[in-house]
Amino acid sequence: MSEDTTTKEEVLEEKKVVKAAKAKKAEATEKPETSEKAEKEEKETDILSVGKDALGLEELPEEIKKKMEKKKAEVAKISKKGKKAIKKKKVAKKVTSGKVFINATYNNTIVSITDLQGNVLSWASAGVAGFKGPKKSTPYAAQIISRLAVGKAREEFGLMDVVVYVKGVGTGRESAIRSLNNNGLNITQIKDVTPVPHNGCRQRKPRRV
Repeated sequence: MSEDTTTKEEVLEEKKVVKAAKAKKAEATEKPETSEKAEKEEKETDILSVGKDALGLEELPEEIKKKMEKKKAEVAKISKKGKKAIKKKKVAKKVTSGKVFINATYNNTIVSITDLQGNVLSWASAGVAGFKGPKKSTPYAAQIISRLAVGKAREEFGLMDVVVYVKGVGTGRESAIRSLNNNGLNITQIKDVTPVPHNGCRQRKPRRV
């Protein structure tokens, strides 16, 4: 009887050891998953928190900043060579509501921000942001362009509410609108003003035989 009891006890102990080992393995497999989830969440929060300044505008990438600085330096050199421009005193005015005109073609994207009367407050194009060639018509370029235009309009005039007019069938039209919203502008209305031919071109005169 003593031998049977000892064997039963040994079997029970072995089972306990196996269960413990399985539990440890399960914990080890679960930990990396939870840690990966936590890392993803942290990255998402970093992306949301970092990349916005005091005005709520998206921060520009370093490449774009360098290109803008180069362009400014070139313009400054040219202006030094020429005659000195007469500086006019700027009268600070507040424009809370305005219009945004997005011209998205196959080759370029131009964003112009105006007041309700149509006076231009700020504008930007792919060339101003330092893009060249086929990169000018990309959605990324349109995003950067609208960020530049909105930045100037919000800093100098305090623009808040806009009506968006989109013209053209380029690839940058949607990303430009999204970027306007991401940079703190309240879009009240979006209108597509792309010209559409209603009767086509004038036909050729009939051939006389």
